[in-house]
Amino acid sequence: MTPDTLLLRQIHPGFVQNGRVTSQAFRHTPKDEFQLSVDNGARVTAEAAWRRFTADPACTSAGVQAISRSDCAAQVLPVIEDGSSHPEHCSIDFSAFEKKAIDKKAKLLRAAAATRGWLFTEAAA
Repeated sequence: MTPDTLLLRQIHPGFVQNGRVTSQAFRHTPKDEFQLSVDNGARVTAEAAWRRFTADPACTSAGVQAISRSDCAAQVLPVIEDGSSHPEHCSIDFSAFEKKAIDKKAKLLRAAAATRGWLFTEAAA
């Protein structure tokens, strides 16, 4: 993985307000144990990642946005290529930070993703 590798993030429809993705989309949930799930964009396209994700009836996504590995490095967030649920799966590790720092980092990641815009949307499916 290079610094320019895009990390694809599924955006839950509830995290889109007035057409804008909220920083909640770039924060882990309590069940995630400080790990934010993403896909390695060098190994899968945004469309293929979206189709795989939404094939599970329990999973909903408005589309895919991305941050780069260098965006994570700028926030001192390790990216782990873990292949845990599928080969291209990665985790962004927030475990070294307290809630206030996590919230700030999520806002900065959201801003980086917003600059790139949507890589794939449900409407394009």
